[in-house]
Order: sequence, then structure tokens, then C-alpha cells
Amino acid sequence: MKSRDVAIVGILLAIGAILRYFLAMLHTPLTPNMIIAFYCLAIILVKPKLPEALGIGIVAGILSMFISSSIFPPANLVSEPIGALVCFGLYAVLKGRAGAPAFSTFVTTLASGFSFAAIALLAVAPKILNQYSTVLGFVIVFVPIVVITAVFNAIIVQVLYYPTNRVVTRG
Repeated sequence: MKSRDVAIVGILLAIGAILRYFLAMLHTPLTPNMIIAFYCLAIILVKPKLPEALGIGIVAGILSMFISSSIFPPANLVSEPIGALVCFGLYAVLKGRAGAPAFSTFVTTLASGFSFAAIALLAVAPKILNQYSTVLGFVIVFVPIVVITAVFNAIIVQVLYYPTNRVVTRG
């Protein structure tokens, strides 16, 4: 990856981290993971190689873990690299089609969110069962949050794709 591409990825991850940090400070039941939206945008714009996409996911996981207010922050170290790989693969298949950035980001957010939930459920099951009574209660609460976040992230990336692509291709 060229140093210019590394700078673009760094700037987008920083924007996502700052937005996630401020949204987490609001303490709302739904805190969108802006890091996912911005690492998807970075992968879509920069078109990295597979190991580079994995690296983007690992950095995103570290950032997410440090600013997470979730039930098990270390799960981000696995869920974000999974999301980055899904985005890399799916966008490679859909590139050039209308809505490819939005669809890739939507599916990436689902993959990241549901893998996060599975890891958290395995790691802190007693705490989750204490808070939600049953696994089904956890699923009923968590699934809408992930889906709403996926829709939100898809819209953000699709809206930002065209202006950021113009700026990136100009350089």
C-alpha cells in the first residue's frame, strides 16, 4: 500500500473513532459503530490487498476495543477483522455495480455485529444471562441494534462514497 493510501486509511479510521467516541458518550441504547462505516469506506476507496484489509480490520478492532462501552470489548479484536475481510471480498465481487458500497457495508456490519455478539455470548454468558434472562432475550435485543446500525452505516458510506472517491482519485 502506498503511503498516500495509508494516510487515507488512517484519516478515515480516525474520523470513525472520534465519531464513535462522541456517540458512546451519549449513553444511548443504540450507539452506532462508525468505525465499521469508515473502515468499509477506506477498503472501498483504497482497494487494498487481502493482508492489508486484514490489517485495517485489526487496527479497527483495537480502536473499537478501547472506546467500546459494550459488554465485552475484546470481542472487537475478532469481529472487526472479520468485518474487514467480508467488506474486502464482497466489494471485490460487487465493484462497479450501483449500490455496491452500501450493500457491502450493510453486510459487513451484520457480519461484524453478529460475530461480536457470538463471541461476547461465549465469553460472558453468565453476565448476559443475568442482564437479559435468556439467550433469546439477548438475541431479541441485539439483532435490531445490529440491523439498524447496518442500515445507518450503509447510508453513510453510500452518501460519502462519491465525494470521497472524487477527492481520492484527484490525488
